[in-house]
Amino acid sequence: MPYISGPPRHRTIMPWRFETWVITLLGLMPAALYFWYGAHDQLGADPVNVFERWLGLWAVRFLLVTLCITPLREVSGYSLLRYRRTFGLLVFWYACMHVAVYVALDQQFDMAVLWRDITHRPFLMIGAGAFTLLVPLALTSNTWSIRTLGRRWRGLHRLTYGVAILAAVHFLMAFKTYTPTSVGYAAALGLLVLWRGRQVTRMRTASDRGDMTQP
Repeated sequence: MPYISGPPRHRTIMPWRFETWVITLLGLMPAALYFWYGAHDQLGADPVNVFERWLGLWAVRFLLVTLCITPLREVSGYSLLRYRRTFGLLVFWYACMHVAVYVALDQQFDMAVLWRDITHRPFLMIGAGAFTLLVPLALTSNTWSIRTLGRRWRGLHRLTYGVAILAAVHFLMAFKTYTPTSVGYAAALGLLVLWRGRQVTRMRTASDRGDMTQP
């Protein structure tokens, strides 16, 4: 079972050996459940659209969880950084499933229609941009990449905030009308990006002041 260690402002929830695998399996359960619903004709009159939207929604939910980890540490002192890679990969897997349903079930691999959609429908262009940015993040979410890229790894993974902005816009536009769901999730993503921007500005200001005080 997990336990908490460290002083109050640097507490870390320590996992037992297979906890990240458990989180991954639990995280994939909604996709399995909706697949089961679809296989048993329980997703309504437009099952492909419902399945596609729910997968996209879960990608956004796990993106929110991933982005909340650092603010949670700053506010509460509890660190869940050990789980951030797991939640980030869940974002990627749900995004992959979201795209796969659109390509395979919605458009049935009709490349002409796919190309026309992506080049003429703005919300799909934005969604494609978000997914494109996710790919290098997923490919470098491993210890080897962290060691190999060094400081460049941190800079690369700041693309997460670009993904958040594009995902928020894509999410709003996909609904076509503003609803509490679309506005709420988009606003939450926007606030987390703004929080990060504020933190970066504060750190740069502190660094500049430190340089100015050097003899």
